[in-house]
Amino acid sequence: MNAQSVTQVVPQRLFRLREVMASVGVDAALIPSADPHLSEYLPGHWQARQWLSGFHGSVGTLVVTADFAGLWVDSRYWEQAEKELDGSGIGLMKLQPGQPGALDWLAEHVAAGGAVAVDGAVMAVLQARQLRERLQARQVTLNTCLDLPGQVWNDRPALPLRPIYEHLAPYASVSRADKLTQLRLAMLENGASWHFLATLDDIAWLFNLRGSDVSYNPVFVSFALIGPGRVILFVASSQVDDTLCQVLAAEGIEVRDYAQVGAALGEIPAGEGLLLDPAKVTCGLLDHVDPGVRLIEGINPTTLSKSRKPNSDLLHVRQVMEQDGAALCEFFAWFEAHSGQEIITELTVDEQLTAARARRPGFVSPSFATIAAFNANGAMPHYRATEESYAVIEGDGLLLIDSGGQYLGGTTDITRMVAVGKPSLEQMQDCTRVLKGVIALSKAKFPRGIAAPLLDSIARAPLWADGVDYGHGTGHGVGYFLNVHEGPQVIAYQAAPLSQTAMLPGMITSIEPGTYRPGQWGVRIENLVVNREEGQGNFGNFLGFETLTLCPIDTRCLLMSMLAAEERSWLNAYHAEVQHRLAPLLQGSSLAWLAARTAAI
Repeated sequence: MNAQSVTQVVPQRLFRLREVMASVGVDAALIPSADPHLSEYLPGHWQARQWLSGFHGSVGTLVVTADFAGLWVDSRYWEQAEKELDGSGIGLMKLQPGQPGALDWLAEHVAAGGAVAVDGAVMAVLQARQLRERLQARQVTLNTCLDLPGQVWNDRPALPLRPIYEHLAPYASVSRADKLTQLRLAMLENGASWHFLATLDDIAWLFNLRGSDVSYNPVFVSFALIGPGRVILFVASSQVDDTLCQVLAAEGIEVRDYAQVGAALGEIPAGEGLLLDPAKVTCGLLDHVDPGVRLIEGINPTTLSKSRKPNSDLLHVRQVMEQDGAALCEFFAWFEAHSGQEIITELTVDEQLTAARARRPGFVSPSFATIAAFNANGAMPHYRATEESYAVIEGDGLLLIDSGGQYLGGTTDITRMVAVGKPSLEQMQDCTRVLKGVIALSKAKFPRGIAAPLLDSIARAPLWADGVDYGHGTGHGVGYFLNVHEGPQVIAYQAAPLSQTAMLPGMITSIEPGTYRPGQWGVRIENLVVNREEGQGNFGNFLGFETLTLCPIDTRCLLMSMLAAEERSWLNAYHAEVQHRLAPLLQGSSLAWLAARTAAI
């Protein structure tokens, strides 16, 4: 949506929404970035917040009243939101410590006796409870039975109906039967006869199935209900062909239409236990369950199971990292050969990098929208170039490239800084400081089972020492040919250090500290790592990280005087490993580029 459209279309849409709100007696409408599966990336059918606001970031919460409209976003999106909301009539509400979020704002500003509406089909049970408690203190009611955006969204996209396929051996190294057996043991331990899953990555992992209903994530729109002696998978019937239906049926898995999930939940007998994650199931779905059913709330057992990749999967992940690294080398060799010889834009970077990955075996798709951000654009952590707005890469400065691929044998996510011309002293200082954070956490040893958020300060310490910080987390879990953002572990001091975030062997996590200077440049360096056993001693079991990502770090962006001897040793050892494992996959100019960029410092 261009600037002219924002100033014309968005106010019209808000006007129509307010008309509907007035007609049904609603004082405030809450429109989250969510779908019935509480996914991070949403099919177009559930992009109501984006459609109403004109803001294209993946996360944000819109609140609309008769005389107010505000969009709450965190620091990753402040600059982007400020530009995209300009002229829309929607205010930018910055999420930051000490300031009220959308739920708090509603509790403070809706008049006593008023009503707030949110579509219960897209609001988590836990979040709905929290909001209802806040509102009840002021005698404000919460209506979760209205889809207000749907009443004014006349050209709403249809649900995606793309084919579902099997993720087969050797890449799927654990069978559906074994995964279901493991899940039923966890259900038994929790005293549950039934378990309901709404999260798409959990379902895809459990059934060894993949799809393409969601951009960049090989998942499919679905629900699953596991009960005594039966398993039901709810999908659009047109997405599963007869052959796959027969394969699933032979394993005791019944395929039902997606729309029948509510009726099936209502058939669970009263008195029986239903295990579900209140943060991962919407309140609209829970409304179908008989009040007599015992709700057993806890994290989905599959979330923890899929986070711990077995050695058989890690073997494929390492091979994928080699192929992905080789693709990156081919791209960077092309980039350096053509820089200054032809016009290269941020869009060109995306095109060439995706093409390089597509030439590699097992490649399926990018794992997220490539971020190619030159100089000032790099200050927006989730920036994305478009045909309407992009930068030409020329002159002096820094190019930030954050990209990844989905392969049959794993998911990649990597960020590298590229020197364009001659970076300034300040830019080199920022790059070096961020690399010091990467090295510090990469080298860390820590007790098995430590809560992942507690590791965050290790990466931040080199930045904090110079009075520098960044607003996003340092690391997120990564799936196995699944979502590029996966739980339960997250390395971020802002996250609660819950027991479910415990660091255990086999978990793959990103390490990606950064520095962002609005209007000037941004820096982020990212590798993926996997937790591995470091042995047992008098003080218990310890873990360390094995770096999985294989791609040179551009030393032209670094100020060597800032690196201690042990940090230089780490970088040299890393580059030696990159050279050793990628050289057999390259030739010609790409191989020469690899040799030059991995030379010891």
